[in-house]
Amino acid sequence: MNRREPYPTAQLDTLLDPVTTLARIAGEEILKIYDSDFSVEHKEDDSPLTQADLASHRVIVDGLGELTPEAAIISEESGLPDFDERSTWRTYWLIDPLDGTKEFVKRSGEFTVNIALIVDHQPVLGIVHTPVLNLTYGGARGVGAFKIAEGQRATIRVRPVRPGSTTVVGSKSHGTEALQAYLDKLGDHELRSMGSSLKFCLVAEGSADLYPRLGPTSEWDTAAAQAVVEAAGGQVTDLALHPLRYNTKDSILNPHFLVFGDASGRWDRYLPDR
Repeated sequence: MNRREPYPTAQLDTLLDPVTTLARIAGEEILKIYDSDFSVEHKEDDSPLTQADLASHRVIVDGLGELTPEAAIISEESGLPDFDERSTWRTYWLIDPLDGTKEFVKRSGEFTVNIALIVDHQPVLGIVHTPVLNLTYGGARGVGAFKIAEGQRATIRVRPVRPGSTTVVGSKSHGTEALQAYLDKLGDHELRSMGSSLKFCLVAEGSADLYPRLGPTSEWDTAAAQAVVEAAGGQVTDLALHPLRYNTKDSILNPHFLVFGDASGRWDRYLPDR
């Protein structure tokens, strides 16, 4: 493979369909457990874990191993390799087999399967699939972004700022005082509360303008959706407006960030300390 350009645009395009299929198969496995009397365990950090997380993990890891045997894989459910090892990786898959386990446990339906391909610290391909809604978002650098709903695939694009009409998406489970301060400073807006990485996708498809995340997340929570947003013409940045980057440090925690479609909104000016 070309050292200068791993996974060029043409190859990313050919990967989108099989990775989309893989995410949908994982979603089918999740639904089998979602519709049953499932049990809930807890990890060391007290976050919930179900058999659905593990079933999805197995499907995706096995499938990616066959599809791209040359690429490493990081999954939330397989543990994080030491940074000494993964810092040498130029390319790898980063997956969250079930993003929004709290929403899964509450049976809200707002949980997703996230699969991202990272190249040189940047997400270049992403698939976000919502099993309950049978809804899929995807995108790749240089290819564009799409949405599959009711079996129909359509191109998606972020929308321009509309004066006097700002739609913000926020987290159902992780609202913070900092977010409320941001919204107060933003002024008149419509707030849509939603779980998991679907919040990014509403920005990507032009249904929302902004998703400010002023609370903790991990890299596997954001990578796939960031790829979709960027492929749709939007941005995912830290609070200094630098694009989120991956696998640059020992910790996998993200900084606080902003997701937006139109940079002319100057969304950083509403941060509480500005």
